[in-house]
Amino acid sequence: MPNSELILINISGNDKPGVTTAVTEILGKYNATILDIGQADIHHTLSLGILFKISDTADSGNILKEVLFKCSDMNVNVKFTPIYVDQYDNWVTQQGKSRYIVTVLGKIITARQLSMVTKAISEQELNIDSIIRLSGRPSLEILDESSLRSCIELSVRGALKDKNSLSEKFMNYSAELGIDISFQQDDMYRRNRRLICFDMDSTLIKTEVIDELADRAGVGEEVRAITESAMRGEIDFNESFSRRVALLKGLDEKVLEEIADNLPIMDGAERLISILKKIGFKVAILSGGFTYFGQRLKKLFDVDYVYANELEITDGKLTGNYLGDIVDGKRKAELLKLIAQVEKIELEQVIAVGDGANDLPMLNLAGLGIAFHAKPKVKANAQQSLSTIGLDGVLYFLGFRDIHIGN
Repeated sequence: MPNSELILINISGNDKPGVTTAVTEILGKYNATILDIGQADIHHTLSLGILFKISDTADSGNILKEVLFKCSDMNVNVKFTPIYVDQYDNWVTQQGKSRYIVTVLGKIITARQLSMVTKAISEQELNIDSIIRLSGRPSLEILDESSLRSCIELSVRGALKDKNSLSEKFMNYSAELGIDISFQQDDMYRRNRRLICFDMDSTLIKTEVIDELADRAGVGEEVRAITESAMRGEIDFNESFSRRVALLKGLDEKVLEEIADNLPIMDGAERLISILKKIGFKVAILSGGFTYFGQRLKKLFDVDYVYANELEITDGKLTGNYLGDIVDGKRKAELLKLIAQVEKIELEQVIAVGDGANDLPMLNLAGLGIAFHAKPKVKANAQQSLSTIGLDGVLYFLGFRDIHIGN
């Protein structure tokens, strides 16, 4: 660029309509080329940056003078910085590096939380390009703490040194600071997911149905102990499943109907599924629980696929046996892959959500696997985790903003 000049304009002050128009009109008059532009508004305070190239260096003085006068008339501050060609070329080179999205989610976000997250990013020699708020701005008068949520999204760029180290640090911060931190590659799949697969018990609903059935059968303690051990990954799921179902022998089918009529739906489930269905998502339930209850949820949420275990019922009573193959962790992953093939989508376009050790195979197969309010062992082996709010927190991991989807 032998006869051209690069100049960065930074404008700040009280936000008002027309600032960007006024400045770009001046630049347009002199045939300037916009190389980069960014604008943010924080509490009605404007921050606007424009990097432009002017081919005729004789015009630069007039441009700066006109912009200065216009900004003075509009009562905003302006700063001009000359940019050298080698600086610009280096900046352009950096644009080719990998990009990532870091989502920080919690009831509230404190300065200490954010400082620790950004320090971890800096230690990986990643550069933060932008920070945006996805959640609505919090009120200073808190009337209902259960509705509190705060979420920001950081766009970062650079050559990641050690992904495992960063993931481990984020996981430790999540436990220590009471926040969720998602780290994803910012590729074409992130905003183009098309299928979400849910575990059912303790994910779509707030209970383990088999434990409720066991309570009605008078074997609650025995079954609950086996369930907990299986969820922690201490015993084989298939063995635990067979043992638990056998303990339900003789239970009346009417008990299943009563429980199905009163399933406690997980916080945020309705909002999440209704929004994803509106934008064309397919929804699947892949559960180690029972089809009897999965079918109820299918009707409630217009679910597209349900795969779970079928209890054998004879003369209105549970026999203590099941029909077909057990839907265990391996089977869940196989089903997820099969549904993706049927829907003609890539695995990177699939989201999987679950809480137990038997969900890990599908969580790690999906493009976005989320351990939801899960045990520490499950969190440690999953791609992402969500523990601070309900299921609708998944929307923030996808980049949705409250302003677009409603509170």
